Amino acid sequence: MLRKPLDGEHAGHFSHYIGLVPEGDVLGILEEQGAAGERLFRSFAEEQGDDRYAPGKWSLKELLSHMIDTERIMTGRLHRIARGDETAQPGFDQDAYTANAEAGRLSLSFLIDEYAALRRTTLFLLRGIPEEAWTRKGVVSGNTMSARAFVYVVAGHELHHLSIVRERYLKQQ
Repeated sequence: MLRKPLDGEHAGHFSHYIGLVPEGDVLGILEEQGAAGERLFRSFAEEQGDDRYAPGKWSLKELLSHMIDTERIMTGRLHRIARGDETAQPGFDQDAYTANAEAGRLSLSFLIDEYAALRRTTLFLLRGIPEEAWTRKGVVSGNTMSARAFVYVVAGHELHHLSIVRERYLKQQ
């Protein structure tokens, strides 16, 4: 079973996300979380996809697109590190990614399907990683990160955003 990464295995700004993840089987948590997230997003009507809980905030579709982009990027980083790729990896600008995704042109149901497919792919990737690879480290945005740290970042990032969906977007219904 994977254990939470130690402080030296991740950049400090990821501590919040990692801290949100409960103890236990993190792969099982990701699987349950993906199913719960899909149910939550499917509880919205298609026309609510462009709703924003406040001016200047992402729409529901933009938030979901951001979650998809972030999971792809974080698992890509994890994959490279787990495979022993020592090439330093750059950061990414989440706001530019979200703007350039143009999520408003897509249906909410399309984005939910993409989200669910990505989580299944993520779980296949994670379940195929050899035990010794989890503690391999690489450099991302100038910070040393372990492969296992990214599993917790993905889970915590999703917990963070699903909480926002429940607290801010559901209140509009």
